[in-house]
Amino acid sequence: MERANVIKEEIQQQDTRFLAVYVEAKNSIMIMLSEKEDKLGTMAIAVPKPREMVGSVTSQVLIGDKHIISARMFAEYVAAKKGKIAMVSVYLERVTEIQAQEFFMHLIEKVLKTDNREPTAI
Repeated sequence: MERANVIKEEIQQQDTRFLAVYVEAKNSIMIMLSEKEDKLGTMAIAVPKPREMVGSVTSQVLIGDKHIISARMFAEYVAAKKGKIAMVSVYLERVTEIQAQEFFMHLIEKVLKTDNREPTAI
């Protein structure tokens, strides 16, 4: 039986470390995006539509209310791209949500490239 794949990435922007912890299991992905240190933040879950159904990914915020736009946006993006349930947490201290979106998207692309396994349907 295959275990979960874990990838850690970071980038340095504007004198700040932006971090990603990516965990992929057979049917799901969890990504923690944070500033300075690994911390859980506002978390959203997104569920992809089955291939035969028309429509977009649906998402819901599970905890937090500070960075709901980014958490939902990234969860929906990952769920659509990988075809799996995606949970994404966004934690920021100093940097604004809008400023951090570019850096977090870069980190997401980095971990998705590192994880070169083929996407699987639910």
